[in-house]
Amino acid sequence: MKEINIAKVLVTKRKEKGITQDELANYIGVSKASVSKWETQQSYPDVTFLPQLAAYFNISIDELIDYKPQMTKEDIRKLYQRLSDDFTSKPFDSVMENCRKTIKKYYSCFPLLLQMGILMINHIELLKDPQKVASLTGEAKVLFIRVREECDDISISRLALFMEALCSLISGDADSVLDLLGSSVAPALPPESLLASAYQMTGRIEEAKSVLQVGMFQNIVVLFNFFPAYLTLCVDVPSKFEEVLRRSLVVAETFDMRHLHPGVLVGLYISAAQGFIAQKNYDRALDMLQKYTEIVTSDIYPLRLHGDTFFDHLDGWLDQLDLGTDLPRDEKTIRKSMSDVIVNNPVFSVLSDDKRFHSITERLQRNCEQYK
Repeated sequence: MKEINIAKVLVTKRKEKGITQDELANYIGVSKASVSKWETQQSYPDVTFLPQLAAYFNISIDELIDYKPQMTKEDIRKLYQRLSDDFTSKPFDSVMENCRKTIKKYYSCFPLLLQMGILMINHIELLKDPQKVASLTGEAKVLFIRVREECDDISISRLALFMEALCSLISGDADSVLDLLGSSVAPALPPESLLASAYQMTGRIEEAKSVLQVGMFQNIVVLFNFFPAYLTLCVDVPSKFEEVLRRSLVVAETFDMRHLHPGVLVGLYISAAQGFIAQKNYDRALDMLQKYTEIVTSDIYPLRLHGDTFFDHLDGWLDQLDLGTDLPRDEKTIRKSMSDVIVNNPVFSVLSDDKRFHSITERLQRNCEQYK
C-alpha cells in the first residue's frame, strides 16, 4: 500500500523515452547510482529535483509521484478484519494506536475513515470505563462528521450521518439524534422495483430477480431491527406484547431466519426475555433465553452473510459490500458478547437461583471456551 509510486513512473517514462539511467542521471546532475536507487525504491529524489524530472518527462509532479492517498475497497476490508482480530488478542490501546496512525495517513480516504469509525463503535464494548467509552465514541463521531461533510459519495455520506446519530445516542444526546435524522419519517421510495422493471424491459431477467431479492433481503433485516425495539415499547400491554412477538416469530419462521441470518433473530429473543422479566413472567423469559441459547451455541459459526434456496441471487451483491460477507466483529468477540449479554446482564439476576438459567449460562460460557 505504497502511496508514492515514483519508482514505477520513472522506470516507465524512462523506457518510453528510450534513455538509460546514465542519460537521466546526467540530465538531472546526479550519479547513476542515485537514479538506480530511485527506481528500486531504496530512496526518493530530493524534492528540488521533482520539477526538473516532471518537466523532462512532460508530466505534472502529481503524475510523477503518482501519489495515491486512498485505499482500495479490498485493502480496507483486509485492514478492518486484521484490526478486528487484533482487538481480541492485543492490548486495546495498542490496536487503537495503529488505527489512529492509519487514519492520519489516509485522512482523505473517506471510505476508510467511515470503516475505522465503525470499527471503533463495534468494539467499544471491550472498554469497561465509562469515560473511555465516551472518549472513543467522541473520536469516532469526529470521523463520521468529517465523512458526512466532505465526502461526495451520497451513500457513504448517508451512512456517516446514521453513524453520527448512533454516536449521539450512545452518548445520551437524544436532541442531536432528532436534529440529525429529523423528527418525521419520509415515505420510502425503494428503487428496486423500478430497477427490476427496467431490467425486465431490456430482457435481463436474472438481474431483475437479483435486484428484487436484494431489496427483500435488506428490508427483512431492517424489519428485525424494528421488532425488538417495538416489542420493548409494548411491555406494559401484555396482550400487545404477545401479539408483536407472535407476528415476529411467524416472519422469522417464514423466512427461516435461524439459518438465513441468525444474528438478527437473537436480538428478538433477548428483547422478548427482558420484556417477560419486566412482566414477572419468568417461565416465558426462560423459554426465550432457551431459544436464544440454542441458536448461539449451534453450528452458526463463523457468522457470515449468505443467501439460501429462496435468496439464491444474493452472492454478487454480498461480495460488493464494504466488508464482504464477513460480519464487522471477529468470531471470538461475537461469542463473548452473546454470552455476556445474558450471563452479565443485571436484568436476568432475578433468575440466578433457577436451575434452567444455570444450565443456560453454563452452556453459553462453554460456547466461548470452545473457541479458545
